[in-house]
Order: sequence, then structure tokens, then C-alpha cells
Amino acid sequence: MFENIPVEVGLVHEGERVRKNDMQVELGGPQEPVKFEIVRVRPADAVEDGKILINGPDLSDMAEGKHYPLGIIVEIAGARLEPDLEGVVERRIHEYCNYIEGFMHLNQRYDIWIRLSKKAFKKGLASLRFIGEVMVDLFRKELPLIEKIQVTFITDPALVTPLYEEAMKTYEARDARARGLSDDDVDVFYGCALCQSFAPTHVCVITPQRYANCGAISWFDGRAAAGVDPKGPIYAIEKGSCIDPEKGEYSGVNESAKQRSMGEVSRVHLYSAFGYPHTSCGCFEGIAFYIPEVDGFGIVLRGFRDVTVNGLPFSTMADSTAGGRQVDGFHGISLEYMRSQKFMAADGGYDRVVWMPQETKERLKSFIPESVYGAIATEQDAKTLEELRSFLLSHNHPVTKRWEEDTPADAGDTTPGRQEVSLFSGRDIPLNAGGFRIILKNARITAEKVIIQPIRPGGERHGTQKP
Repeated sequence: MFENIPVEVGLVHEGERVRKNDMQVELGGPQEPVKFEIVRVRPADAVEDGKILINGPDLSDMAEGKHYPLGIIVEIAGARLEPDLEGVVERRIHEYCNYIEGFMHLNQRYDIWIRLSKKAFKKGLASLRFIGEVMVDLFRKELPLIEKIQVTFITDPALVTPLYEEAMKTYEARDARARGLSDDDVDVFYGCALCQSFAPTHVCVITPQRYANCGAISWFDGRAAAGVDPKGPIYAIEKGSCIDPEKGEYSGVNESAKQRSMGEVSRVHLYSAFGYPHTSCGCFEGIAFYIPEVDGFGIVLRGFRDVTVNGLPFSTMADSTAGGRQVDGFHGISLEYMRSQKFMAADGGYDRVVWMPQETKERLKSFIPESVYGAIATEQDAKTLEELRSFLLSHNHPVTKRWEEDTPADAGDTTPGRQEVSLFSGRDIPLNAGGFRIILKNARITAEKVIIQPIRPGGERHGTQKP
């Protein structure tokens, strides 16, 4: 099927990573502000079947080790195709590109990050035309309702930007459609297993008020995909009975999660970052991270390049969040979920959010309650936890009331926001000691104070005096 492709193509390569030292070239990614991929349903006479266009430098024209902008437009036609399927077909770009040896594709929509390995380039994978050929063949084979397909790659900066702006408008129109529906209005949710090659125990649950973590699949997208391909990677989940309406726990979701995660995940709280939070894959658009010093949450999206108020960049926290795990206080989220009334509803919603980048705050302005909007700090207001604490007090953020409630009447230390620091939290915490393996089930370990001392070579602690 792929005789003309100079590298192997198959499931065996899904999940491969191309590290920076092994990279021939990078397309999109965190250093490129303009990148996107989009699928559009067109009339049959507007699509030239099998056509592949490259507008701008091809892979062979790009300098080794450099990064470039990228736009991918997949145009499809078919008697049974509807615009509702665009987002679903679009998500398959990620899956099919990762079948290609030495070609790493991460994320979706306006967050795509692609790397070509030096090894694959030396084997002859030196043109985006090969990538297009693989996509055309796989889309035809896997989705027979696609009768005609053409693919366009845009790498010319002057051409990418206007098309990027057009794509952003299309994404927004799709997202807005789902905002009028609530989780109580439906009996069926949807699940997505497209990311399980990277995170085998990840169980993505898509509801009207909780978008997929990647931000690319709405409840309407899920319904369309499951209707066309009931045995595909996007499937229906019967809600079942509501166990906890505040946290968003449903018997049907729990049963599906247990089955799809091979028993690793047995309970899911859709509206909370604590207890049994929704698992996180690696394609999430952002992270809600708990800041114990102020008992609130920070928000950071993938595109933020600086460190957050807790001193950590997105990449570091992403490593702690991803992998299909349920990690208390580190919660992979989509931008659209942050526009939902169910956004971390069990944890206080925006009354619990204390920090986010200024750009993110502006994007969400119409969805953040006016009563708390001005009290949420950004990188312009607070760069340290002490500055954050002072800002929250001076702006009377709702979270400061929690400090008063949590402070004992006879407490000697009345520092605002002071509380026990969460050291470890999780369903299973393994310990190895004395030849035995001890597993603490559903454990949460806290401490009043944490002292961090660097260890010098030889076991000597920094700050100690030699005898």
C-alpha cells in the first residue's frame, strides 16, 4: 500500500518521539506562533481527488535543526459527509501522521507540533508529498464515506498567516455551537481513545459541557463520529445513574473507564481536579495546577513560554500531568472546558482560580465572572507566591475567605493562605523498603513545612559545615 514511501508506515511507529538532537526539522511547535491543521467538507466539484499541494519550502529546502510555520488543509467530499464530521476527521490527522516512521505529530488545531527525524530524512523522507500520500491513502481506507480528498501544505509565512486567521474563525464557530447544551440535557456522553497510543490508561470523556482535553472534539463531534463508525476510536458512553451531581460522577462513565483503562481507572469526577479527576493524555491545551500556598488554582496554556507563578514552566508540569494518570491538583484541560459553567465546579470554579497568563485571561474575559475577573492575577501582577498572596488579599479574591476558614482560632502563624502543603497525592503510592514493596491505596501525604536541601557529590548537604 505504501510502496512509494521511503520509510515504514504502520501502527508500530505510533507513539514514537523525535528528540531535539535527532531532529532534522521542526514544523509548528512552541517556537512558531502560526500553525494549524483543518478539515473542510466541500462540494464534489471543488475537490480534485488525490491532489497534493505544497505552497512554500518543502522539507528538502529547510535548514537542518530549524523550525518553520505550517498549515495543513484537508478538503474532502462525499454524499454522506456533513460539516459536523470535520472536527472528527481532523483529529485523525494526528493518528495517521504518527504511523509514519520518524515523523512525530503532537497536539491538534492551532497547537500542532511536528518533528522529522534525521534518520527518516536520510532514508528519503524529504518531501511533504509523502506525508500527503499517506494521509490520502489512510483516509480513503479507514473512512469510506470520503469519496474525494485533496491535501495542501502551506509553509510560506506570507500565505500561512491569513489562512491561520480563517481557521481560527472556523474553530470558534464549531465550539460556539455546543455551548447551548448542558450535560443534564443528554443521556449519552462520548469517549475518545485516539490518544491511548501515548497514554494507554487515558479515558477521555466528552460531554456537552466538558470538551475533549485536546479541545478538538465536542459532544456533537462525538455523536457524529460514533454514528458513522460505532466501533471506531470515538464511542458512545451511556451516562447511567448520577452518583454525585456536584463532582460529576456517573455510573456509566465509571464502568466505561474501568473497561477502557484495563482496570486502572474505576472512578471519574468530571468537574473536579481532586479525588478521581479526569485523566490527562498529553494533547491537552492547558493545565489547571493547584497552588497549596494559597489554596487556589493556576491556569497555563501550552503556548505560554515563561515560568508560571509557582516557578515551573508548562513543559515540567505537563510531564507530571500526562500519561493517562489521575493526579490530584494537576489537571489537563481544554480551552473550551474553561468556557463551561461546569469548569471545576466542585472545586469552586473561577472563584478558586488565582493566576493565569494575561493573554489567556483576555481570551476568556467574557466567560470569567465579572465579580472575580479583576482579582485573578497574571504574570504582570505576580511572579512569586508571595506577590500572588499579596495581590489576592489586596483585590479581595474569594479564595482568601478559605484562608480564614482554614486557620484555627489558636493558630500561632496567621500568614495569609498558610496551610499544610500537599507532598504526595494519588490512588496508589508505591514504597520500597527492606525488600518489601508497600503500596498506600488512596493516599494523601501532607506536611506543615517542606525543607529542600541540595545534596552535593559525596552525600554532603548544601549549607552544612565540614568537621
